[in-house]
Formats: sequence, C-alpha cells, structure tokens
Amino acid sequence: SKVVCSVNGYKNIPYKDEVTQAQAVHDVGPVSVCIDAGHLSFQLYSSGVYYEPNCNPDAINHAVLAVGYGTEGGSDYWLVKNSWGTGWGDSGYIKVTRNKDNHCGIATQSCYPLHGH
Repeated sequence: SKVVCSVNGYKNIPYKDEVTQAQAVHDVGPVSVCIDAGHLSFQLYSSGVYYEPNCNPDAINHAVLAVGYGTEGGSDYWLVKNSWGTGWGDSGYIKVTRNKDNHCGIATQSCYPLHGH
C-alpha cells in the first residue's frame, strides 16, 4: 500500500479565537473542535442556525469537526460534522452560531493536524 498522508503533530488554535479558527478552516481544512452538546435542542437539531441560550462555552463534552463556515439569514455559522451518522441533524451536519461569544464552546478547544511530507 502507498502512504498518501502523514501527520507530524497538531497545532492548537488560541483559546476562544473564532477568527483564527475560521482562517484555519479556510487555509488548512477541517478543524477538530469540542462543544457543549448536552442539550436536547442539540440532540434534536434538524435545520437552521443552531443557537442554544443555555449552552456553556466552558462545559464542552463532545468532539466534532468544523468543516466550513458561512452566513444564513444574517446569522454567521460554523458548518460542523458530527459523528452520529447521517440520520442526525441535517444529514449528519449542524450549523452552529459563529462570532457570538464562542457559542457552545465552539472555539474553546480546537486544533488541526500538521501534515508531513
């Protein structure tokens, strides 16, 4: 078999820095992030930009993957891939509110791989 990619480590994104996180998603690709997913509203999410007023950015409990970002209806969002399969959310994805006080801890603890040669 042929090695097509190797990882030489990882880079942490500064604590709660959504601007740097967006730049990493744009320049590098998917970024591993942790969020507060302990709310029924998260578990039952199906569409739209997710905002949960009771989310705690310091109570992260679930790892997901930020794969993109955008704006919908005037609300900035992170496009996030979950690990619960395509039957959850919007075909396995959720749009989490972006640029609103580190909503649900989306930028509390995030990193991306450093690729080898």
